[in-house]
Amino acid sequence: MATSRSRRIEYDRFIPFRSAMDMDFAHYALTTPSRPGAMSSRSAYQKLLDQCVLKNRSRILAFKSAPAAPADEVPQFYDANLQQQRQIPDKPEKVLEVYGMLDNYSYNLLDWGSNNMLAIGVDDTVCLWDAANESASVLQRALDGNGPITSVSWCPDGKFLAFALGSSDLALVDGSTGRVLDGVLGDKQSKVLSLSWRSNSVLTAGKSDGSVIDYDFRKPDHAICDYKGHELGVCNLKWSGLSGRYLASGGQDKLVHIWDACMAVPNDCPRRHQWLHRLSGHTSTVKALDWCPTRSNLLASGGGRYDRRIKFWNTIDGACLNTVNTGSEVCSLLWDKNKSELLTSHGFPKNQLILWNYPSMKRAAELSAHSSRVLFIARSPVGGTVASAAADETLKFWNIFEASKCSVPFARFNVIR
Repeated sequence: MATSRSRRIEYDRFIPFRSAMDMDFAHYALTTPSRPGAMSSRSAYQKLLDQCVLKNRSRILAFKSAPAAPADEVPQFYDANLQQQRQIPDKPEKVLEVYGMLDNYSYNLLDWGSNNMLAIGVDDTVCLWDAANESASVLQRALDGNGPITSVSWCPDGKFLAFALGSSDLALVDGSTGRVLDGVLGDKQSKVLSLSWRSNSVLTAGKSDGSVIDYDFRKPDHAICDYKGHELGVCNLKWSGLSGRYLASGGQDKLVHIWDACMAVPNDCPRRHQWLHRLSGHTSTVKALDWCPTRSNLLASGGGRYDRRIKFWNTIDGACLNTVNTGSEVCSLLWDKNKSELLTSHGFPKNQLILWNYPSMKRAAELSAHSSRVLFIARSPVGGTVASAAADETLKFWNIFEASKCSVPFARFNVIR
């Protein structure tokens, strides 16, 4: 006859079942006092412990002497490196007279290319300043009736310069010879106020009617797509230098738009991009814009005369991270590529330059720069020199930023959280 043996099953954890528990007994055991004998033995053990170990003291730790002297009586030791702060000159290294500089808040008339050539729009003329040789020259002059120059921008490799005219035309010239290579005829109604290169062949233009258009100079039909979101003039455009995917635009409608070039376009308008974020925190025209060079989703923007604030945006979710009241009209804004510093140029009432430490936003320096509002600033591709151009028709060079000592590893992958 076969016999069956009970097998014991092993599990890796204990999971109790309420149906297998005696809940009444558990409640009784928890609420009923222990036996008198157990209580007396515990008391005896505690009394013996107090006598032998604690010496019948009620406190284990106690002060036997006066407390230490106050902190101001203790000798202080400082790190010599912490005391060595960078001295920023309060006077410009060089001053150039620029007769004919237009006092227009919406124009963008200064750009320092990677070829170390500074392009300046002066009335109807595009001038170049060779920083290496410290020499000036005229690159192009607009034909009668087509001026003035409204925007200038070097392509990333510094070979070509694009500039816009008051007639709404665009021109692409060779930076070394001044020869016109290509151009785009405008509609004669809406001026081009701002330019920004996405690559060496794709140029983005912002117009006075609120439209933003991409031009690819490799194709016969230069206009390849547009961005619709602003209702008034687009005063500034900036492509993200780290990703090259996101475009920021600021306008006279007090708005900042973030555009994703990789976002899907609607079927009925295959050449029109929709904005990713519409940021409406400013109360005046937004012209000052710049992407952080080490955090790919951090954007700084500055408002005009009736706003006077700098705002920092997380472009992933469109959240405003911080707002700083500068007390003056913010005309332009520039991040340092080597340190967490931010330079802003201002108009009424002080017309100053301010260097900020980020993220504390403490003022590292404040320079009385010009006698009129400082409309444009641009940084040299070599060293820490910054050029500022103002409505007082002067171009000044300042030694503000620290020169690069070493590259920051993996900086392009940093993202704020």
